[in-house]
Amino acid sequence: MPKLYPFLFLPILLCCRVYAQQTVYADTSKKLNEVTVSGYLSDRPLLNTPASVSVISAQQLRLQPDNSLVTTMNTIPGVRMEERSPGSYRLSIRGSLLRSPFGIRDVKIYFDEMPLTDAGGNTYLNAVDMNSIQGIEILKGPDGSLFGANSGGVVLLSPVSKYDHSNYFSEGVNGGSYGLLHTNTALQHNWGNNRLNLNYAYQTYNGYRANSAMDRQYVQLADRLRYAHNDQLKLLGFYADLNYQTPGGLTLAQMLADPSSARLATPTIGSAQDLNASIHNKMWYGGIMNELHFNDRLRNVFTVYGSNVNFTNPSFTTYEDRTEATLGLRTYFELHGDEQANLSWKTNVGVEWSQTNSTINDATNNMGNRGATQTRDNVNIDQDFVFARFAASLNKRWQMEAALSLNNYNYQFQNLIPNNETGFTNRPFNAELMPRIALSYQIKSNFIWRASVSRGYSTPTSGEVHATDHIINPTLQAQDGWNYETGLRINNADQTLLLDASVFYYKLNNAIVMRQHPNGTSYYINAGGTDQPGLELYFSDWLIRQNTSGLIRGLQLNESFTYSHFTFSNYQDATTNYSDNNLTGVPGQVAVTNICLLLPKQFYLFAEHNFTAKIPLNDANTAYADSYNLVTAKAGWKHHIDTHSYLELFFGVDNLLNQSYSLGNDLNAAANRYYNPAALRNYFVGMNMRL
Repeated sequence: MPKLYPFLFLPILLCCRVYAQQTVYADTSKKLNEVTVSGYLSDRPLLNTPASVSVISAQQLRLQPDNSLVTTMNTIPGVRMEERSPGSYRLSIRGSLLRSPFGIRDVKIYFDEMPLTDAGGNTYLNAVDMNSIQGIEILKGPDGSLFGANSGGVVLLSPVSKYDHSNYFSEGVNGGSYGLLHTNTALQHNWGNNRLNLNYAYQTYNGYRANSAMDRQYVQLADRLRYAHNDQLKLLGFYADLNYQTPGGLTLAQMLADPSSARLATPTIGSAQDLNASIHNKMWYGGIMNELHFNDRLRNVFTVYGSNVNFTNPSFTTYEDRTEATLGLRTYFELHGDEQANLSWKTNVGVEWSQTNSTINDATNNMGNRGATQTRDNVNIDQDFVFARFAASLNKRWQMEAALSLNNYNYQFQNLIPNNETGFTNRPFNAELMPRIALSYQIKSNFIWRASVSRGYSTPTSGEVHATDHIINPTLQAQDGWNYETGLRINNADQTLLLDASVFYYKLNNAIVMRQHPNGTSYYINAGGTDQPGLELYFSDWLIRQNTSGLIRGLQLNESFTYSHFTFSNYQDATTNYSDNNLTGVPGQVAVTNICLLLPKQFYLFAEHNFTAKIPLNDANTAYADSYNLVTAKAGWKHHIDTHSYLELFFGVDNLLNQSYSLGNDLNAAANRYYNPAALRNYFVGMNMRL
């Protein structure tokens, strides 16, 4: 039965894919607001945006369990987010996690107008507390024309709601199984033309498995000053202190014997507990953004930002200390044409630059303590690009976009131990153009067809150039490819229904994949390429609205479906040809269904089912993780004290079916240690208050 599940809703899904902006908390007697997208430098309606974009509102984020982004992000077709152990995020968009065994790579992430992804291609998304995010936009497929080198996609995080201008104080706390405790406090105050927003969060969790505890403290500040009619200056920053243990992968036999265990000791390597396998990350991040309007047609956005990271990782193969300092800027101009009856247009021109300087010290892990130094390297990475975009609307039916960026990337490396190098070795990459052309046509007032062609280009990250085998690899090439897609969207007059569908084909060359030495250390190679045809569908509708009597006062249904037939092409090593094998780490089908029920007396019920098909665990396709069905349910009561104040109480259960599964597999793992078992059935309870 589970294998047939993705096709049960196919008649509905063949119409659609949508990202509804309302949740169980909506006042269903009112007309819903139109979903808008700001990812293309200015707000525009989602309906006629000629791109595969999804929008997740703050209300949607709060409806899901609020201890991790994983459940929410996995409701989006084409997106796969994993958490091998609490705090250990991995993320891919229309691709594989082969490049992301220990973090997030090949996806560009922005924090408001500032890149959260450093010049080396790494993103510490796990440093950010989920409750401090007020909205997410996901631009799927290569979109480097505006956002620089990437071949996966772009994620835009909104730390402050652009719709909520009220003064408020909020407090939330929840706890649950395995020692979970998560608290968050927020304050927003307006005076004159200034708005100050402060957030503090603390999370601790013992974890289901041995050696999987985590804790995080997070402080965020955002201040906005409107110093003229539309001109504003914003200050934004956060400090995160994240610590989490890494239990390590298990073989299939070990997982079946005791899924809660950490990686066991071998004759040559200690267990996860023996080695204190863990990650400790202290991160400062912040910047200043200025938006200046010269007149009604011309504006400029200018951003300067920086970060400092202190990263320590006692692991199974080494004891690593890493310091990373990043400095960058991003600026662009936007010019609007004169509005005419049948033609409107705008153009953008801009530049983004960043530099990350890293000092990496690798030593022996002496039973959880730093031992003798093995290597010490300096790696400095520069990345910059200039971009231009032109968008036009013709007869209010045709939407046309053309964008282009010129990307430059180079890194320098210096080995201090053992080679005692006095200078840096330079590794430049050729400047690369990344174009994007997109078109949409309004067939009827609420029915839009779209198509696009774009080029993806992604350089090796610092973690791939300097992998855990301590060998700097200057021969690693960038991966690149072309993405072709078409799709349609439809909604209704009152915005209660949105439907979206897209099909795409992405041909990737020089795909970067991770391999492991017998001792467990990793390295990266270019693996020929991949063929990535896919189908993404989503549907959302308020099936019942404005019902003032009976048990069910409102009912919203959301359906998503992802089909991915991703395979290797022209990929072989000295002994094996992997061509035509399924792409490692990518399930063939994922289907997610959730419902929101409004009940009398301000009670609500939320339930979600996620079916994920089997997943290939190695390039040879000789091992697969079984398919699984996850059910999450949450019931609550939200009492509105006045227009802006409320008290909410809730209770929920995760993995209701008590499935044995791994939410994050170690791909191509040495000694077949693929599995990181996730928690069995577990519970949570909490409250939120806003005044």
